[in-house]
Amino acid sequence: MLKYISLILLLSFSLRADEGLTVVAIGEAEAEKDKIIFVASQVPSNATAADKALFNEIQALFQNDFSFYRQKFEVVNPAGYEALTASKNYSGLAARGVRYFVLTSFEKSSNSTINLDAQLFDVRDKQRLEQVRVSFSAKDIRQRGHEAADVIYQKLSGQTSIFRSRIIFVSDKNSRGGGNDVKELYVMDFDGRNRRQLTFHKGTVISPAFSFDGKKVLYSLITNSRSKKRNVNLRILDIETGKSRTISKKKGINSGAVFMPDGEHITLTMSHEGNAELYALNLKSGRTRRMTKHFAPDVDPSINVSGSKMAFLSGRSGAGKPMIYVADPRSLEKDVKRISYVGKFNATPRFSPDGSQIAFSSWVDNRFDIFRLDENGENLHRLTKDFGSNEDPTYSNDGQFIAFSSQRVLSRSKAVQNIYIMTSEGEVLGEVTKNFGNCSTPRWSKY
Repeated sequence: MLKYISLILLLSFSLRADEGLTVVAIGEAEAEKDKIIFVASQVPSNATAADKALFNEIQALFQNDFSFYRQKFEVVNPAGYEALTASKNYSGLAARGVRYFVLTSFEKSSNSTINLDAQLFDVRDKQRLEQVRVSFSAKDIRQRGHEAADVIYQKLSGQTSIFRSRIIFVSDKNSRGGGNDVKELYVMDFDGRNRRQLTFHKGTVISPAFSFDGKKVLYSLITNSRSKKRNVNLRILDIETGKSRTISKKKGINSGAVFMPDGEHITLTMSHEGNAELYALNLKSGRTRRMTKHFAPDVDPSINVSGSKMAFLSGRSGAGKPMIYVADPRSLEKDVKRISYVGKFNATPRFSPDGSQIAFSSWVDNRFDIFRLDENGENLHRLTKDFGSNEDPTYSNDGQFIAFSSQRVLSRSKAVQNIYIMTSEGEVLGEVTKNFGNCSTPRWSKY
């Protein structure tokens, strides 16, 4: 994958990550967490063994979802709390440090649909805070479960969670060796489940990007061909219909594209005029507008949600190595400001949802590591260290997490690359892909 990024996006910039590498978290003093318990209170008499397996899956889903927010909640094993929660023994629960508990019950309809009832209780205030009712089948159990968990989380925090979000990524799991690599695009729930293949080109997919509404994906495609004149074409995919089409195939590079917040325009790197520059493209008319004009390559744009600021990579510092610059995308060359000075070169700058921070990877100590800084270039933090070679950071929709790819060297001839999630403070929570080929370039849905 990296050899294509080097060739396609950075031209003379040499990007190569090896080695395998734990994380030094940069977080503050640990805040007090609220203990929460999820307890199944009722199982219908007509439930089959398969039904009970679904009930257990819902319970495990609730616990796993909330475990991501470990800085806020401590998810308690429900064993030993059944009697206290069933009788709503608030004093007994409070004595054991419990702040919230969720009672779940199930009913089975005649059409095999299962109805879930989840009630959230506040131990301190001795009251029910929320009741969530959803219906599900074996096919949509995880979607409905995440929806119910999100309602509970919103009630407790006043904010939306990551539970309904998705991540797109590229995997080479269908490659068969022999130099004929196949890298296709996939989508999965934020927790790594419900993986689904989105493209079937039998070529090399690179640089995917979600639309702001999560319905479409931009990506570039290199077809597997022996021709030395293979072009890098830009395509757009409708996730719901599965239909994709080419939207830019000018000679050379058509890649690194991202959606503008209006959904009608995109920004991408093209090289048909010689140098790699940034262009705006109208999705309806197909018309392009050149945004940068510099002798150094300008690539890999990222745009904040308001559309008022763009971050991109450029070698215009004079050293010829890509560093991060920011400017107003409406008048990009009028007030360009360099904001990164770390490492030999940088890659993949990505704005946080509120636009206040930028996460990026930097070549340091002969490998990539992930950093973040404020959008004005201040408050630089290193998020990964001694945890493999780490690239392609992407913020969660709530800004509290970052997904990234990490490559671990297993031997001189073998390495493995997976998608991991960490908090925005640098605490790695774990991998969300495993035994699924080499996985790279995650992009988190923004909605």
